[in-house]
Amino acid sequence: MKTKKVWFVTGASKGLGLSLVKKLLEQGYQVAATSRKVDDLNNAVGIRNGNFLPLAVDIVSETSVEKAIAETISHFGRLDVVVNNAGYGQLGGLEELSAEEVRNNFDVNVFGLVHVVRKAMPHLRQQRSGHIFNISSVAGITGGFPGWGIYCATKFAVSGLTEALAKEAQEFGIDVTVVEPGYFRTNFLSAGSLATPANPIDAYKSVRASQSLHQNIIDGNQDGDPDKAAEALIAVAEEDHAPVHLLLGADAYAMAEQKIEDLKREMEQWKSITVSTGFPKEELSPSAH
Repeated sequence: MKTKKVWFVTGASKGLGLSLVKKLLEQGYQVAATSRKVDDLNNAVGIRNGNFLPLAVDIVSETSVEKAIAETISHFGRLDVVVNNAGYGQLGGLEELSAEEVRNNFDVNVFGLVHVVRKAMPHLRQQRSGHIFNISSVAGITGGFPGWGIYCATKFAVSGLTEALAKEAQEFGIDVTVVEPGYFRTNFLSAGSLATPANPIDAYKSVRASQSLHQNIIDGNQDGDPDKAAEALIAVAEEDHAPVHLLLGADAYAMAEQKIEDLKREMEQWKSITVSTGFPKEELSPSAH
């Protein structure tokens, strides 16, 4: 029988992270889970045993992340699966959002994730095994959502850096997967998880409509089941050959498919201009043969 893997999950007090931690503990895995407040984590998970290590972590602090990784390895003796789940949504048109609002979203969604990767990789490299899941979004594949430009930018960053990391980690026997979910029924669109612009501009009708749609209609009615998403991650972690991209949800699949079709159509439509930008190829002279 395979030895149960040790998991490290960030952003675990709610949403997909919470569903994942609960499923892992039910199945007998050892789990280190992080949140800004340990009390919130303990109350949400509701399980207290030797397989569960709750950790208070400020994901934006490199020192805090390093301490949490070290505590995990000290407590369980190893680290096998890292899930970068911590993050939050930022609504607002590009003109509306302040530099601070933009930087805060990148600090958590991108730089916090990078801190975890940088602090976990030395241990995974040393044991020449492991799996990193970076939770992105279908908004890391397609950015066609008014009012979600900055959030999409953070998730495009996560998807891009994960593709590169997968290549870098390959020689050490480490799998890397970017998870790109569609809409799941979590509190992602609720107050406390979704930041809205401090200074909205009423002229942006499409942004206000998108904001209203997500907060008043989609929230609470998402098709995706976070418990099933958690089960999917656990199943993929046990596979010998993991995907670099893992889409979750029929909606994510459909949106990604549409993006690919749109991109291919535009590529073909503008191909003559695209390929016209190189230096002219010189004919080989007879003496070159």
